[in-house]
Amino acid sequence: MKKLMLISIAWTFLGLSSFAQTDDEAIKSTINTYFDGFTKGDSASLNKAFYAGALLRNLNTATGRVQDSPVKTFISKMPAGGVKATGKLISYSYAGTSGVATIELQFADFKYIDLLSLLKINDQWKIVCRVYSRVELDVQLKGSAATEVVATPAKKNSANVKPKKNDGW
Repeated sequence: MKKLMLISIAWTFLGLSSFAQTDDEAIKSTINTYFDGFTKGDSASLNKAFYAGALLRNLNTATGRVQDSPVKTFISKMPAGGVKATGKLISYSYAGTSGVATIELQFADFKYIDLLSLLKINDQWKIVCRVYSRVELDVQLKGSAATEVVATPAKKNSANVKPKKNDGW
């Protein structure tokens, strides 16, 4: 009887693990939910993709000032029916509970390049910050993904403080 119970418990956990979404799938799902909300004007999808306290940030090129908007303002100003644009995930990366994604939202005569910061909160990836720029259609993303970084060794000094777990270092 014990053996039968252990086997059924093992099968249950094995079955449940097959339904678990990988972090890669979950990040892509969050981005797709954002695209759906943006292009369909679906506030429920946008609220699902964004953390409630998320911030949207861009540079006002006319004034030279950084503009911040709470996600609630962004969602409330979304036109009913959404906007006519196509979304494309350009890249994403993550480690632990933090991630970044670069996306493109293309309209008829311009596009937005969004740099999204994500956090894994309660096992769900959420967009916590959208830094975006409106650019012409022919503007291409510059820079590179993972490139070789030459690390500078830390100086040995008794004043150096070792970071503690999750202290923001």
